[in-house]
Amino acid sequence: MQAFNYQQPHEIAEAIRMIKAPRAKFIGGGTNLVDLMKGGAESPLTLIDVTRLPMAKIELTADGGMRIGAGVRNSDAAHHEELRQRYPLLAEALLSGASPQLRNMATVGGNLLQRTRCYYFYDTAYGECNKRNPGSGCAARQGINRIHAVLGASEACVATHPSDMAVALLALDAVVKVEGPQGARDIALADFHRLPGSTPEIDTQLRPDELIVAVWLPPSRAASHSHYLKVRDRQSYAFALVSVAVALELEGGQIAGARVALGGVAHKPWRAAATEAALTGAPYSQATIERASALAMQGAVPLAHNAFKIELGRRAVARALTVAGERT
Repeated sequence: MQAFNYQQPHEIAEAIRMIKAPRAKFIGGGTNLVDLMKGGAESPLTLIDVTRLPMAKIELTADGGMRIGAGVRNSDAAHHEELRQRYPLLAEALLSGASPQLRNMATVGGNLLQRTRCYYFYDTAYGECNKRNPGSGCAARQGINRIHAVLGASEACVATHPSDMAVALLALDAVVKVEGPQGARDIALADFHRLPGSTPEIDTQLRPDELIVAVWLPPSRAASHSHYLKVRDRQSYAFALVSVAVALELEGGQIAGARVALGGVAHKPWRAAATEAALTGAPYSQATIERASALAMQGAVPLAHNAFKIELGRRAVARALTVAGERT
């Protein structure tokens, strides 16, 4: 690991001033960044520790929503009683991620910013990785690509986003609150992560000098009928091959509103818009579920080793819709 400077600000404004240093990075729990530094995929010259900043509270907001500080540990969020009651979908997603030890360290802000687990990005022995070395190529396209994207990929990159939490936040219409030298701004979770296009090295819409300070959740009418389903190679400590976050608003047997988000299939959490449209206004029934889930992977383009994700995605959506609808 390359030597680096370490700084520990006590105020958000101070942290934002510090990030102007060359090759500076914010660090929270460090569960992803430190691994990348050890392997040489990241080499910051300065680490700015934001764990002591006032960003570790979970609060109800006047509009009936909830504000989760960026410094809140994943385990604290998952076990927060008010969050579990109002947003059980998010609690389920958090508990499906990583291991208890890592959840005790990882933060909400860091979870949103974690980088892909693509083999070719992590292993610096591979020179071809546009995410790590822009313009070098994408080794995954012709290599082992079983875990890679089938939706929203580009010629430059087929990596997937690894977060479980972000998939649930997308289904909950979350908003990311950030601060920087130009002031505060809100970024809808749907817009926060980017598709790779020709610049896969840029993962999010966050500017280099901005800091995530919180995530806001609007009031949810789908708490009773939501579910997070994660399909992976082993039950614990594995990233999703496909994951699904479902939130349904049921009124008298009709689906008044639907949110369906997918993980493990694209460079960002993926909203299944066609499935949502097929669900909304329809009766909750097995026929509706079959029709809507068949549309979940619309536009998918498989690589040599991951065509199975298309059918797996459809079946996972159908299963998640079934579980969510049957909950009371």
